[in-house]
Amino acid sequence: MKKIILILTLLFSVVAFSQKKDFDLPKGNVDFAKKQYADAEANYRISKANNGKRAAASYNLGNAIYKQNQPVEAKRAYAKAIETAKGKQQKHSAYYNIGNVFMKEKDYTKAVEAYKNALRNDPNDEEARYNYALAKKMLKDNPPKDDKKKDDKKDKNKDKKDEPKEDKKDKPKEGDDKKDDKGKPKDDKQNPKPQPQQSDASKERMKTLLDAVNNEEKKIQDKVKGKKVKGKPVDNEKDW
Repeated sequence: MKKIILILTLLFSVVAFSQKKDFDLPKGNVDFAKKQYADAEANYRISKANNGKRAAASYNLGNAIYKQNQPVEAKRAYAKAIETAKGKQQKHSAYYNIGNVFMKEKDYTKAVEAYKNALRNDPNDEEARYNYALAKKMLKDNPPKDDKKKDDKKDKNKDKKDEPKEDKKDKPKEGDDKKDDKGKPKDDKQNPKPQPQQSDASKERMKTLLDAVNNEEKKIQDKVKGKKVKGKPVDNEKDW
C-alpha cells in the first residue's frame, strides 16, 4: 500500500531562483507552504506572465493547480516547465510529475514515456524507477482501446482473405439466357421451346423399373437389420 501511494506523490518542492523584481514567485511559495493553493496559483501565474522563459514559475504553477484537482491544466504547466527547464534536475521533476498526472488519467502509454524521460535526467531516483515499472505493468494489463480495435480489424480482414472468392467467369450474366449460341438474342415468341412428351409405354416401363429398384432396396435393408440384431455390440473404449 505504501508503494502504491508513491504513484500519487508529486514532487511538490517549490523552486525558487533569485531574479530581479520578481516578488510574485516568493509570495506564491509562501502561499503554497500554507496550503493556500488558489492564492499560490495566482502569484505563480503573475510570475509566469512576467517571466515566460522561467521554468520555476511554470513548474510551481503545475503543482498548485494539481493540488486543486485540475490535472489537465497541471499537465500544460508541467509541459511548459519542460520546455523552459534549465538543467536535468528541473526536467526530471517536471517529467516525474507529469507522469503522475498521466497515471491518474489512466493514460499509461504517456505515463511510461514520462517516467522514462524522468529517469534519463536522474537515473538514481528509485521512486521514478518504481513508477516506471508500475506504468509498464498497467499498460500491459490495460492496452489502449485503439490497439484492440486495430487487432480486431486485422482479424476481420484476415478472415475475409481466407474466404474463397466467387468465380465470376462461371456466373451467368444478365440476359445470357436470352441469347443463342452465336450471341444473338432469342425470340421466345417466334421460337418456343419444345416440350418433351412421354408415351404410355415409356411411362409403364419407368414404373416397372422403379418398382424393381424399390424391391431390391427393401431386401438389402432387411438383411442389414437382421445383421444388427444378431451381431455383437462394438466396444468403443480404447486403452492408451
